[in-house]
Amino acid sequence: MAKKAVKRGADEERFYVTLKKFLTNEHTRFITGLILSFLAIYIGLAILSFFFTGAADQSKIENIPLSDLVFYKGSIENWAGVRGAYIADLLINRWFGISSFLILFFLGSVGARLMNIIRISILKRFLFSASWLIWGSLFFAFAFVKAYQDSFIFLGGEHGHLLSEWMTGNIGVPGTILFLLGSFIILSILSSRRTLPLLRRVFTFRRLKPITLWKKKYKEQPQGEEEPEIPGVYSSDEKEDTPIPFTLSGSLDREFEITIAPDEEPYTPLTPEATANEGAPPNAFVPESIPGTTFPADDDDETYDASEQGEYNPRLDLSGYRNPTVELLKKYDNSEHHVDREEQTNNQKRIRQTLENFGISIASIKATVGPTITLYEVVPDAGVRISKIRNLEDDIALNLAALGIRIIAPMPGKGTIGIEVPNKDPQVVSMQSVIGSRKFQECNYELPVALGKTITNEIFMFDLCKMPHLLVAGATGQGKSVGLNAIITSLLYKKHPSELKFVLIDPKMVEFSIYADIERHYLAKLPDIEKPIITDFTKVIQTLNSLCKEMDDRYDLLMKAHTRNIKEYNDKFIHRRLNPFKGHKFMPYIVVIIDEFGDLIMTAGKEIELPISRIAQKARAIGIHMIIATQRPSTNIITGTIKANFPARVAFRVSSMIDSRTILDSPGANQLIGRGDLLFSQGNEMVRVQCAFVDTPEVEQISSYIGKQTGFATAFELPEYAGEGSEDRLSSVDLQDRDPMFEEAARLIVREQQGSTSLIQRKLSLGYNRAGRVMDMLEASGIVGPSEGSKARQVLIQDEYSLEQILKNLK
Repeated sequence: MAKKAVKRGADEERFYVTLKKFLTNEHTRFITGLILSFLAIYIGLAILSFFFTGAADQSKIENIPLSDLVFYKGSIENWAGVRGAYIADLLINRWFGISSFLILFFLGSVGARLMNIIRISILKRFLFSASWLIWGSLFFAFAFVKAYQDSFIFLGGEHGHLLSEWMTGNIGVPGTILFLLGSFIILSILSSRRTLPLLRRVFTFRRLKPITLWKKKYKEQPQGEEEPEIPGVYSSDEKEDTPIPFTLSGSLDREFEITIAPDEEPYTPLTPEATANEGAPPNAFVPESIPGTTFPADDDDETYDASEQGEYNPRLDLSGYRNPTVELLKKYDNSEHHVDREEQTNNQKRIRQTLENFGISIASIKATVGPTITLYEVVPDAGVRISKIRNLEDDIALNLAALGIRIIAPMPGKGTIGIEVPNKDPQVVSMQSVIGSRKFQECNYELPVALGKTITNEIFMFDLCKMPHLLVAGATGQGKSVGLNAIITSLLYKKHPSELKFVLIDPKMVEFSIYADIERHYLAKLPDIEKPIITDFTKVIQTLNSLCKEMDDRYDLLMKAHTRNIKEYNDKFIHRRLNPFKGHKFMPYIVVIIDEFGDLIMTAGKEIELPISRIAQKARAIGIHMIIATQRPSTNIITGTIKANFPARVAFRVSSMIDSRTILDSPGANQLIGRGDLLFSQGNEMVRVQCAFVDTPEVEQISSYIGKQTGFATAFELPEYAGEGSEDRLSSVDLQDRDPMFEEAARLIVREQQGSTSLIQRKLSLGYNRAGRVMDMLEASGIVGPSEGSKARQVLIQDEYSLEQILKNLK
């Protein structure tokens, strides 16, 4: 009996898992969305037909059960048939009136959302549709109360009619009008962020600040002729505080009252000489059209300001996204490590005894216990040379029976000598204890990286933006890959997908594959790459050169915006002081992580090193940061150029002092104990850290948690990189052997006026390589211009008639 119950429970669990997979399957969602969209179209057609055929169908469908309507199927005139006529009458007359179109709007929105065409919050869209549905029903029933008796169409529906009668009976007609007006304003404010600034403008219009008219350019006047009279502009002879009637022509065709306040300088008409090299005063207002003058439509980045719309929030693109929870990370039992006092006392005695055996007396010794290392700070007696203690490193290690010790002589800024000794019972520093710490949760770094804990048990963090690039090295199995996972995990816990993108390069093909699930949230790649993790050497070169293009494009935007770095630029864009119609956009940070840099250098050499050097030298200001890791820290891998541009270094245990000097420019990495023990160096400062441990299952859980949430339509696309020899490639295009989809692609490009390979991919369902060849043919035939990096190609043909002539000539 028990076995049957267990089996039944297992079968039920398997059924629910299968059902969940089916319901969350992308194909299921798309088909459901398609059905909802077609349903909305069908009902919309029925309602539209109801306005023309409803009078004829009214007597046949009124007060008749749905099952009996089949008898009238030959005589129903509604375009959607018997069922359509019934549904239209139900929605329009018996329910909500013409506001029922909002039901179709909601159904269509849900369908488009399920098909991943748009990104919306279904709950917000439901609340929006339901609120306006009820308001519209009441409004149309109240406003067209007579039509309820004289027409076959009840504009507010039976719901609106009953609600209107109830309200007028309780609060009267004026109360109902006030209710409709007030609720309209409230719903408008809740529905759009532009409503509140518009209302402020309307209600404060009569209290405008003093307005000064200015003229930037006059039409050139022949010598001796009088200046053209500008309506509404008066000289300083006018009396102060006098309202001036003023009419503006153009798009603002209404009367204004302008008051010249006593504390403002009276206005005097400006002359062309006076204004030739002057800008507008701070409170200047430029009308669009005044007879006799020419005012330029000046909308450059210096003057553009749409701040009245409110701040731009990049996170609204994925408003429902939630960062991973701390519960996804494993909590280890030994997180609260017990300090072994006996071990400390014994080590202090042995250190003192060893030094005294060699004739070195010390004044004091104290211990600081860390997760894996204990630091013993020794204060030698006066007259003792530091070099004598430094030379006893091996003797102290032998006497302590330790795996290896490191002597810091002297300790920076302390006046002591540090002796780092491994603990016999090392503590695991969990990623959970680091991410869950108050220091990490409350930090305001742009790109916070929580690496682990120091020897004083403090959380060690740094801002990758200030590094700005990181070199990671260490022998095989010493914690390098775990360190990279800790860096990525830190950023995933702190940054929104709209604010951060990763370019993950993994020549070993196994280290970063666990991050494939976050492709549509956090990853960036070339459009032609199918897999989100870049493993092919050729694609690596193309990606790095594409990042150089992205870097140059971003610098162009910074120059146009008159900003120095990405933080200033994004701040300006968020406050809507950059015109998006002139190419400006919110820039996410891009973190490039290369797991085995040595393999790339051995394979491609300068082709890899040159773009990395370019990015490392210039990309800091525009938010592109690099982290490169290698297990071969030799001088032919970590060259002088690389070291010069990677001031921040992380060194795990290496096999020799030479390797340590290659990474850190000093010994020390060869004396680490492994298992995540590392040295972090930035400039002259060096810190010993126990790297936080994040296991592969933990990373998989985090990736799965993110991947299940709604993401962008695709990964972040880097600019297309044509590479050298693109002209030769173009000359080799044979227009006599055109692709079968060539003409259809040409018509698509001209119709959309957008020369994009990804557009051809999406609309014509072509692979990237084939779409690229079609784009080469379009360029060779003169339909589109050459590649312009991240920008779409220029479309050289403006209308389909001209295109058909070209296609005819090609035939």
